[in-house]
Amino acid sequence: MVRLADVDPSDRAREVAGNEDPRRIEVILREAARVVRVRPPLVIAETRHGFICASAGVDTSNAPEPGMLVLLPEDPDASAARIRERVQELTGRTVGVLVTDSFGRPWRQGTTDVAIGAAGLPVVLDLRGKHDPVGYELHATMIAVADEIAGAAELVMGKVEGVPGAVVRGLRLRGDARARDLAMPADRDLFR
Repeated sequence: MVRLADVDPSDRAREVAGNEDPRRIEVILREAARVVRVRPPLVIAETRHGFICASAGVDTSNAPEPGMLVLLPEDPDASAARIRERVQELTGRTVGVLVTDSFGRPWRQGTTDVAIGAAGLPVVLDLRGKHDPVGYELHATMIAVADEIAGAAELVMGKVEGVPGAVVRGLRLRGDARARDLAMPADRDLFR
């Protein structure tokens, strides 16, 4: 988290901010590994994790007090691994854990939760080479199961209810991948 009172905005932040608080824009620019698009005061950026999202994941919602910003975890996959280990210590159960955040999507209205950290489960089910019921071989189908689980869990947790987590049962997923593996590789990114 960052206190706005501790931020000294740069000239670039003041330029992008328009009528918004330039200190918030400064934090966004600091969190961005790459600025993808700017339409003041909106900034779409790539985070150091490889996620492309609004405001480089910097958020004011769910901050503990006014005048604070919430940042993405430094290493969300490591955070998921720590939570997974602690759940196993406390319960004796081996579970998969996702750390999630709400993201907008290009060309779609509304947000949905996506996985930004993962431990103990696959994040993508690669169905390439499999055949559908009529025999067609799948050539491109890769299901982002971690994002689908994140979206379903958000429906249960609610955006403003303050519920910190959800338990999803009945999935038969085995593996151990990183949520950062969901980021589109540069050689497959048609929009770069």
